[in-house]
Amino acid sequence: MPAALQTLLAWVERPPQWGASLQAAAVMVAAHHEAACVSDALNAALMERPVELAGGDLRFVPQSALPDGEAYEAYIRRTACVPTRDNLHDLFNGLQWLSRPALKRRLNELQAHEIAQAGVGTKRGPLRDALTLFDENAALLQAPQALVEALRLRQWHRLFVTLRPLWREARLEVFGHALLEKLVQPYKSITAHVFVVSAEAPGDLRLEASCLVPKPFLPLPVLGVPGWWPQNEDPSFYDDTEVFRP
Repeated sequence: MPAALQTLLAWVERPPQWGASLQAAAVMVAAHHEAACVSDALNAALMERPVELAGGDLRFVPQSALPDGEAYEAYIRRTACVPTRDNLHDLFNGLQWLSRPALKRRLNELQAHEIAQAGVGTKRGPLRDALTLFDENAALLQAPQALVEALRLRQWHRLFVTLRPLWREARLEVFGHALLEKLVQPYKSITAHVFVVSAEAPGDLRLEASCLVPKPFLPLPVLGVPGWWPQNEDPSFYDDTEVFRP
């Protein structure tokens, strides 16, 4: 059994609050924890929850299936196959394909289109860079305007102490699979790229290139979120300016 699946099995038995949006998919995949590899466990879960892409039904394949010289995102778009290694990083990526298929499909669509237009150079370019940040490290925030404004201004004491009761009306969803991987072994300075979602936004978020190019992300040390880390019950937790930077 790959170590990543062992970790997932323990994770679903004691689900962290930051992983709530992934819990249903995690339980489905953990049921196949004895699979020979991560891609097999994810494919078994797809039998219960299929995902359709432009190139056909989604499948997870070993990393070795990616042809030399072909971009990862272009390969997914062409084949509907996601190259997957036996590690937590790629396991969380797979869980997001199961949990947020429309959003993952849209990210891939934008990436593949940009690659088709501009090719793969030494630099990703502004759109591909923003898409990568979103895919790897984004968190989606729906919250009262007062919280959003305090976050924009980096008013950490106001955001987490003065306005703490307002967090009961907020929803913060960890999306980026690299961010999820970090949270398995948490440390205080873990910071998300927050993408603010309006309360009226549809459940299947439709991203547009024009809104991503300016990188509209807000930095948020996620372990400051009430309920996500026991130490933040003490207001002095937020006095650490190495983490909660003015």
